Amino acid sequence: MAQVLKASEENLKIAAEVIRKGGLVAFPTETVYGLGGDAFNPDAVARIFEVKERPSFDPIIVHIADFDDIRRLCKKVDERAKILAERFWPGPLTIVLKKSENVPDIVTAGLDTVAVRMPSHPVARKLIGYSKTPIAAPSANLFGRLSPTTAEHVKEQLGDRIDIIIDAGRCEVGVESTVIDLTKEPTILRLGGTPVEEIEKVIGRVKILTRSDKPRSPGQLSKHYSPKTPLRIIRGNVAIGHGEKAGLLAFRRPDDDIAKRFEKIEVLSSSNDLNEALRQAAQNLFSALHRLDKANLDVIYAEQVPEIGLGKAIMDRLRKAEGVE
Repeated sequence: MAQVLKASEENLKIAAEVIRKGGLVAFPTETVYGLGGDAFNPDAVARIFEVKERPSFDPIIVHIADFDDIRRLCKKVDERAKILAERFWPGPLTIVLKKSENVPDIVTAGLDTVAVRMPSHPVARKLIGYSKTPIAAPSANLFGRLSPTTAEHVKEQLGDRIDIIIDAGRCEVGVESTVIDLTKEPTILRLGGTPVEEIEKVIGRVKILTRSDKPRSPGQLSKHYSPKTPLRIIRGNVAIGHGEKAGLLAFRRPDDDIAKRFEKIEVLSSSNDLNEALRQAAQNLFSALHRLDKANLDVIYAEQVPEIGLGKAIMDRLRKAEGVE
């Protein structure tokens, strides 16, 4: 069973030594908990795929602590990448560029591109720094399942498969990073913690391509981020079957006449301000789904949220959790 360690300086140095020796460490970022290994060690990265039961065609994001590290990973860092990094790093934005020969092919699933980001969580940054290597890190969960936003979520799914879990509490953002491909026309490959609207203010219009059977980024498959309990997005009136135990993932607290129809309800936001409500909803999304998934329900119904700002990322996660094209 993995050691669960508090995020002290001493424990981060212990975890960094595990990374340097080819081990795997789950650690917090501002988005979700990541499962990290030395990005330049093919054996460590292979173990990430094995532990997560992740298909080999799905590339992994590499995390750095200093902008200069990107030059070890990428052939060329163009002006657009510099502009985006200056505006959004450290933070929940991943940039895809042509990879250097230093990056093992297993990290990029054989693609000639590599996805790089600089997390803003101080624990993640310190761990990368102490490890003295970029860290390859997908989310610390079984492939396709709900992403972890607490150390307990990691322990439940991967606790008997990895070396160390660094516990620094709940993740602040709550959904994965936005991924943008800059190798050609700027293209969003995954919606996430950096709203598209903010990116477009910096570099102009971008394409959005968030689904693919041949992923160029994590999170592009049609079914992903899924609870074990079937999830259905509410698109009209909810028809709960006779004897069916249904849960509700509500954007805001529902009226009593609606609430009484459900066995268990999770409310994502209490704010009347839309931007703050969406921020709260993103932060609470996966934790709420984890709780609903443990409630012995037959089905989880999910309310839609407004598709602006972080709402786009939330709806992307819900659609992929539902798994309907």
